[in-house]
Amino acid sequence: MARTRAQDYDAKRLAILQRTAQLFAQFGYSGTSITMIAEACGVSKALLYHYYPDKEALLFDILSAHLEELVEVVERAAATTSEPRARVHAIAQALLEAYRDADAEHQIQIANLKLLPEPRQEQLRALERVLVKLLSDALAEALPDIGRSTSLKPLTMSMFGMLNWHYLWFRKGGGMSRDDYARFASELILKGADEAAAAVSAVQSEPARRRGA
Repeated sequence: MARTRAQDYDAKRLAILQRTAQLFAQFGYSGTSITMIAEACGVSKALLYHYYPDKEALLFDILSAHLEELVEVVERAAATTSEPRARVHAIAQALLEAYRDADAEHQIQIANLKLLPEPRQEQLRALERVLVKLLSDALAEALPDIGRSTSLKPLTMSMFGMLNWHYLWFRKGGGMSRDDYARFASELILKGADEAAAAVSAVQSEPARRRGA
């Protein structure tokens, strides 16, 4: 007869994922053992295996849950306004708010996603692509000239870079709140994109002008 699932199964599973994420972030994926995870979660290895068969399954579920939440909050933020620039601000603020208590998961996404088998990587990359498209579409609408150029992807990834590495240096009470920084980063992108693209275009066209001289 199949073993029945405890009423608190999902809560215990979530607690295991959160504690494991902290261990992976602190000791690295390869430096964290199943024994360490079981001890940190206050359960036996046998009980841990009831929830997850191996570290790979834990890593995948940590990243899957994290990325699914990011997609959900960004989609919700993008739908809050029809004004293009306000949408960019809303997405930036939603991302940084979602990162608030997810430093470990965020660090693991950057460092450890590539350790998973290719099929599982692709499932997670698909979620990442959804996030990129949501921001890219918002930027293209807010900056129509950029949206029609080859600068859109570099611009989108530059904004993600500003937001995604925020966890390394941001300290609460340091003079700028998360919302303040979200607006600061999005304003840098929105107000500087056209000039940056024009500067790159001028540099790229200089050799052609010289050849024509």
